Amino acid sequence: MNRLTGTILLGAACLTATAAIEKSVDLPADATLEERIALAANLVPNEQQLKWQERSLTAFLHFGMNTFTDREWGDGKEDPKLFNPSDLDTDQWVKTLKDAGFEMVILTAKHHDGFCLWPTKTTDHSVASSPWRGGKGDVVADLRRSCDKYDMKLGLYLSPWDRNAACYGDSPRYNDMFVEQLTELLTNYGTIDEVWFDGACAEGPNGKRQEYDWLRFREVMRRLQPNAVLAITGDDVRWVGNEGGVGRVTEWSVTPLTPSIFPEADSVKKALGVNEMSPEIGSRELIAKASRLYWWPSEVDVSIRPGWFYHDDQQPKSLLQLAHIYLQSVGRNSVLLLNIPPDRRGLIAEADSARLMELHNWIESNFGTDLSGRGPVEINTVSLTEDISKGQRVEKFDVIGYLNGLPSVLTSGTTIGKRRILTFPSARVDSVALRINETRATPYANIEGIYSIELPVDESAPTSDGLTEIPLEKMAVTHLGNATLIYCQLAQKASVAGFTYTPETDSGKIFKYTVIADNQGTWTPMAPAEFGNIKAMPDARTVLFPEPVVTDCFVIRVTQTLDGPVTENNIHLQFFEK
Repeated sequence: MNRLTGTILLGAACLTATAAIEKSVDLPADATLEERIALAANLVPNEQQLKWQERSLTAFLHFGMNTFTDREWGDGKEDPKLFNPSDLDTDQWVKTLKDAGFEMVILTAKHHDGFCLWPTKTTDHSVASSPWRGGKGDVVADLRRSCDKYDMKLGLYLSPWDRNAACYGDSPRYNDMFVEQLTELLTNYGTIDEVWFDGACAEGPNGKRQEYDWLRFREVMRRLQPNAVLAITGDDVRWVGNEGGVGRVTEWSVTPLTPSIFPEADSVKKALGVNEMSPEIGSRELIAKASRLYWWPSEVDVSIRPGWFYHDDQQPKSLLQLAHIYLQSVGRNSVLLLNIPPDRRGLIAEADSARLMELHNWIESNFGTDLSGRGPVEINTVSLTEDISKGQRVEKFDVIGYLNGLPSVLTSGTTIGKRRILTFPSARVDSVALRINETRATPYANIEGIYSIELPVDESAPTSDGLTEIPLEKMAVTHLGNATLIYCQLAQKASVAGFTYTPETDSGKIFKYTVIADNQGTWTPMAPAEFGNIKAMPDARTVLFPEPVVTDCFVIRVTQTLDGPVTENNIHLQFFEK
């Protein structure tokens, strides 16, 4: 099969190119919209950002005092003697992650409780006061050696919020202490590739709210580790805006949002009416109002378990959940930061290791072989990419499939960026082309690969195995007040055991609903229900009734939708009989 890797421009106005501008650019107050868009189109990542965006998977390692107190947020009053892993093995951490396809690990060197995983000179609340290895241990040093051994990059999380430090709230004193901690970590442990600050902040023992000296922290990081990226409360890497593992459908790396490390950040966000959690942060409308633009790419952080730290009563997410997270993070112009919390032994739990390898095998088996060049094939997925060293430019596109010379639109989208993965109903093609419909300047985009992927089976959900599908004769959608009624006429009366609902990825989804069955002329409602987490995981959901219902007609009364209204075009239902 011949694959078109170039673009077909249809009505795409290409603005006059300007020289590439790294990382940020001021927009003149009198600049026209066209001039502003041209500057946005030629904004590019710096060398460190570009290398960072070339990675797909980074591991977060939440490990510390909370691991042993079974908490998520400690209060800083914990006895350091509680920290005592029986079998801590950072080689096991790094080898497990390397085998699963990860390229970097980020360790919580200090969380909000203030307990330090290295023997710092700034406080006694550290591993030096614990019984682990007789107070001579250093988790950061162990992890550094393991990363060197397995050729893994190392990043560090240092919580600005410290609930143990007596000087927290005395802003100058605490900032001095924080700089000393940061200096220790960035001086004594070799090359650090990512420094991760969140913005957690509170009042100290003196009742005063701590005011962080972010610009000073940034200067220390730039001076000691100039090749590292500064993430989240930093100007290199942006938080995607949720902890559910989902990037935006339209995910721009170019944004007028001001990184919160700069003092003017809050006033800029207020003037623009957006923040990191807003659904749109790079549109032309925002650029028209902006005074400065940043190359500030997205990192999607999510935990493999419900909590960020290890808890015995929690289990890892299903392979299906992780597959959806991969498609909606790496597949939406983001880097996936997946948290895998070591347990009280100091090991990555066996269940988590097994799930990581399942995810790795799923990625390899589904995206390891590009089906281009194989003649007519069935495909359901395409991976696109832009050369972001020249900027992010594509605003709207179609993917066109050809069979015997006849074209059809397989899927459409808005932004592409470093990588965009889109799935669509299976189609037979002998060639595929990318059509750019709208762009900010000459696009440098192409088709990275075409695939036929299979989503994993969700073992935790009911399935329709062993049941026979009943054809739908007619379906109609009516909007009535605050509810949407979906009328389903089956082709025949049957003993109906349940149904499967498959939502569209990027349009209206059923969230809360009630199934009402026509029982010999009487409409009988079942218990209200909901499709949990349907926004983050728009996968097929099977509902099995407590008892089969003999009928040929159902109404599904939808009381809450997500991502827009439910219509006949985005409803996919299958009913089954025993």
